Amino acid sequence: MSRGQLRVYLGYAPGVGTTCALLGEGHRRAHDGADVVVACAQTHGRPGPSALLAGLEIVSPARVPHPGAVAGEMDLGAVLARRPEIALVDDLAHDRPAGSGHRARWQDVEDLLTAGIDVISAVGVGQLDSLADAVQKITGVPQRETVPDPVVHAASEVQLVDIAPEGLQDRMARGRIYPPHRAQAALAGWFRIGNLSALRELALLWLAAKLASDPQRYRPGGQVRGRGRVRERVLVALDGGPQGQTLIRRAARIAARSEAELLAVHVARPGRRAAADRATPAAQRQLVQQAGGTYHQVTGDDIPAALLAFADAADATQLMLGAARRTRLAALRPATSIRSRVIRRGGGIDVHIITCAPASGGVPPAAREPGQERRRAIAEQNAPRPGHARPAARGGRTQAGPGMRRHLRLIGLLGSAAIVATALVVAACGSSSGPGSSVGGTPGARSGAASSVGTLKITTMGGATTLTNAQGFTLYSFSRDTRTASKPAHDRQRRYPR
Repeated sequence: MSRGQLRVYLGYAPGVGTTCALLGEGHRRAHDGADVVVACAQTHGRPGPSALLAGLEIVSPARVPHPGAVAGEMDLGAVLARRPEIALVDDLAHDRPAGSGHRARWQDVEDLLTAGIDVISAVGVGQLDSLADAVQKITGVPQRETVPDPVVHAASEVQLVDIAPEGLQDRMARGRIYPPHRAQAALAGWFRIGNLSALRELALLWLAAKLASDPQRYRPGGQVRGRGRVRERVLVALDGGPQGQTLIRRAARIAARSEAELLAVHVARPGRRAAADRATPAAQRQLVQQAGGTYHQVTGDDIPAALLAFADAADATQLMLGAARRTRLAALRPATSIRSRVIRRGGGIDVHIITCAPASGGVPPAAREPGQERRRAIAEQNAPRPGHARPAARGGRTQAGPGMRRHLRLIGLLGSAAIVATALVVAACGSSSGPGSSVGGTPGARSGAASSVGTLKITTMGGATTLTNAQGFTLYSFSRDTRTASKPAHDRQRRYPR
C-alpha cells in the first residue's frame, strides 16, 4: 500500500481564506470524479465556509467531552473505516482533548497518510513550531497549538493563501471574520497593518525556504540542487535555561533557509548538581527533534573547548550562542565570557550571537563563570539595606560606600572654603587695628599686635590644612578624614599673645 500525499494551505492570519481554499479544492476534486469526504472543517459560523460545505460528504464528528461542554472532534476511526481517496482535514495544529486518542490532529493525519489516504489540510504561519516565538513577538499573543515543521515540510505541496493586509482589514470591518462587536477591537489590536504585513512577510520567507530546500527542484541543465557541495550544519549551544527554546526556533529557521542540518548540544560541567527543573531540557530535546534536528549532551570543565570540540567533530559550519543582558561589571571584562572565548578560538566556524530574554539576575544561570555565583552572593550580602547600618570593618574604621565618599569630599570642600573665609576675616580685623584706632596702650605695641594678627599663613600637609599666625601659633586646623575641625587645647589657650 502506497503512502498518501499531503497538501497544505498556509495562511498568515485568521480570515485569509484557508478553509475556503480547502473546501474549494474538495469540490474540484469531487467534480473530477475523486472520492472526497470532509473529515473536519472549522467554519466558525462564517457564511462563506459554511456555504461551501454543501454538496460534500461529511463524516460525522465524534462527541468528546471538554471541560464544561461537549464538542465535536474528527472521528479518526470512522474516516479510516470509510477509506476515501481524499480526506479534508482543517486546522492541522489543533490539540485534541485528553483521552480522545492522539494529542494533536497532525498525528491523526499521519495515520490517514499511512493508510494510503490523501489529505488536504490548512495551517497558520503562527502554528509552525519554528515561527511560534517570532509570531508572538509580532502580535504579543502566545501560540498554544503548534505543529512540527517537518510535518509540513513533508507535504507534497504547500500553497500560500494570500491577500493584501488592507483587503483583510476590509473583510474584518465588514464582519466576515469576527462579529461586529469583536471586529473593532481586533482592527485596533491584532489586525493592525503593521502586524499583518510582518506576518505576511514571515509566511513568504518560510515558504521560499521550503521551496529552496525541495529535493525535487532542479537547476537549469538538469542538475539536482545540492549535489557537489558540502551541506551546511547549524549547531545551537544550550545551557539548560528557558531561553533555549528561543535559540532552537531561531536555529531551525536558519537551518531551513540554508538547507542545513540542525544539531543541538548541551555542555555541562562534570559533577555539577542536576538542574532542578528537568522538564526544561526534556522539552528542548523534543523541540529539536520536532524541528528535524538531533540533540546531544557532552561534559567538560572548559565549556568553550568542549563546545568547539563537538562542533569540529560534527563538522558544524555555523554555531549559535545565546546572549542575555550583561551587567556593567561583565561588560568591563569581556575577554572572560564564554562567548568571547568561543569567538577567539573558533577558527573558521561562523558564530551567531542571538539575544534572548534575560533570566533571573540578567544572566542565564548555566552561563555564569565559575565563582560568579559566590561573588554575587557576597556582593548582595555586603550591599546596604534600608534601616540597617553597615557593620564596621577591622580596626574600628567604617568602610565608606560611594555615597559616603561623596559626602566626605563635600565636607572637605566646605572646610577649605571656611578656612579661606576665616583668613579673610582675620586679615580684615588686623588691617583695621592700625594707628589711630587704638584704645589705650602705646602706638608701637598696638602696631605690633596688629602686625602679628594680620600676618597669616596657610599650609597643607598630609591632607590636613592649617592656619597659623606670624608667631607660629595654630589658629585653625582641618582634615578631610574627620568630620569636625581639630583645635588643640594648647592652641586655643595661646591663640592671642598677651
